[in-house]
Amino acid sequence: MKLNKKGQALVEYLLIIAVISVVVVSVVKLFGGYLQDSMTKSSCKLVDKEYVEGAKPGQGTCK
Repeated sequence: MKLNKKGQALVEYLLIIAVISVVVVSVVKLFGGYLQDSMTKSSCKLVDKEYVEGAKPGQGTCK
């Protein structure tokens, strides 16, 4: 009996990609506010404005 090894490998690669994408989405959800604050700080410096921290991560603004 001959099994289709190519199909099995494809399924394994798809499972690996699915697990990696779940991990990436989880990390972005956890640290998303901090990443947003980092980008806001950078954009404030580009337009010569002062960064003002918000009450929670991700709520900072330029003033």
